[in-house]
Amino acid sequence: MASFTEIMPQEMTDNVFKLIGEDWALVTAGTEECFNTMTVSWGGAGILWNKPVAFTFIRPQRYTFGFTERGDCFSMSFFDEEHRAALRYCGSKSGRDVDKVKETGLTPAFSAEGIPYFEEARLVLLCKKLYAQDLAEACIRDDMVKQFYQDDYHKMYVSKILRVLKKA
Repeated sequence: MASFTEIMPQEMTDNVFKLIGEDWALVTAGTEECFNTMTVSWGGAGILWNKPVAFTFIRPQRYTFGFTERGDCFSMSFFDEEHRAALRYCGSKSGRDVDKVKETGLTPAFSAEGIPYFEEARLVLLCKKLYAQDLAEACIRDDMVKQFYQDDYHKMYVSKILRVLKKA
């Protein structure tokens, strides 16, 4: 079993632009009995309502979307480069059709709160949803709509970072 140390969000030393935009993350939601994970590369972290928060975006047709909607919490797991193939796989296959854990060899773990994450991660954000809203076409610049959307829009999740786990 992997060994993690809990740190305060303010103790994170990673560049959040690289962490999310280049390294990517697995967003994982659900329960020990049934969960799903997907790769994300859109999001960020900061302070909102005097709380440390992370935010990410999920399209409604993604299988993980339903898990994220049903529960209050999810995780964002970040990995070393050696796990890039697993991240690509989890971003290109649907949990409706394949067992991502079996196919990638990742090892699920569960926090004291029951939030799923992965033992192979080097950094994990355990998150509790504070705010969620569908992105609206009327609020997005036309050039962004043309570049990123056809007929569906992401839902934005802003979540309190409950705990940060760093690989020991």
